[in-house]
This record gives sequence, structure tokens and C-alpha cells, in this order.
Amino acid sequence: MNQIIYYTLLVLFAAFFIYAGVSHFRKAWFFEKIVPPYLKKWKKPINIISGVAEIIGGIGLLIPQTRVMAAWGIFALLIAVFPSNIYMYTSKGAGMKINQNFLLIRLPLQLVLLAWAFYYTR
Repeated sequence: MNQIIYYTLLVLFAAFFIYAGVSHFRKAWFFEKIVPPYLKKWKKPINIISGVAEIIGGIGLLIPQTRVMAAWGIFALLIAVFPSNIYMYTSKGAGMKINQNFLLIRLPLQLVLLAWAFYYTR
């Protein structure tokens, strides 16, 4: 892959996770609301841990020495948060007015994000 494309996609991917991680603190109510019911009593620590993990993972992608480890961490995080995406879809937005088609599209999008993270594990 062309170096310019490689690094452009890397920076975009890292920025996405840093932004998402910061959003866990700016809009905690949203992320806590999408925690599946069986984990609700831990919604606050789950939100904090996942937000911090996204920020650290995004920053880690930008550092050559930590890139592979960060990519694996993001890969694992994407798997760990997938139940929230399923819950959002099956609960019709977890009580929020979110378009059901958007929620359905988000599910296979996780595969794209997983592939993107996996690409940077090499």
C-alpha cells in the first residue's frame, strides 16, 4: 500500500478512536444507556474503561513502537463492545430515537473496523 494512503488511513483510524473515547466522557449518558441490561450495574465503570481504552488505543496507533499492540487492543475492544451494538439494534435504540436502519448498518460496519484494526497488527 502506498505510504501516503497507509498513514492517512492510520491517522483517520486513530482520530476516530480518540474522538470516540473522549465522547465517552462528554456524553457519558449515551454510552451508559447502550450498555446491555445484564451489565447495567457496571455501566459507569464500563463506560470509563472503554473510553480510556479507545483514547489509549488511538494514541498508541500513532506511535510506531506501540502500533501493533494498540491495534490488537482496538481489535479486542471492538469485539468487547459488540454486544452494545446488538443491544442498540434489538432494543430499537435503547430508548433513544435512532433510525433502525442506521443501527442495522452499524452491525456489519464492525467487521470493517475489525479488518481495519487487524491491518495494523502486521
